[in-house]
Amino acid sequence: MLTLAFSMVAYIRAFFGPRHQLALEAAALRQQLVVLKRNQTHLRLHRLDRFFWTVLRRVYSGWAEALIIVKPETVVSWHRAGFRLFWRWRSRQLRPGRPKVSGEIRQLIGRMKAENPTWGAPRIHGELLQLGFTIAEPTVSRYLQQLKRRPDEGKA
Repeated sequence: MLTLAFSMVAYIRAFFGPRHQLALEAAALRQQLVVLKRNQTHLRLHRLDRFFWTVLRRVYSGWAEALIIVKPETVVSWHRAGFRLFWRWRSRQLRPGRPKVSGEIRQLIGRMKAENPTWGAPRIHGELLQLGFTIAEPTVSRYLQQLKRRPDEGKA
């Protein structure tokens, strides 16, 4: 008798409630049936099942009442873990370290030093800025030091 009363209340609620809420509840229950019908010894949820519940949590306000196979706290933890994973992926460094200086600028620094042996890094840096290249003076100094260490490849 009690189940009949609950069924009647559920029917009246579904009859007067918005249709999209009913459709979302039906989708939630069907998804759980699919999980339970899998031929497995114990309940095992796949990534798509977890993704379904995290999305449903954001879309459907009655998701916790429709949930039977796992605890609502579990779905909340999946959602938080996905959120952390998303922001870790979003804030990753694509290219760590300094940006590379083009080969054209490195050749130009070498040529300026070869043609003007008395020039140091500040003077070469100023000339590069006047030519429209944006490079820091310590970077020019570092490339000049590399030129000193390497023997000239063009001379025999």
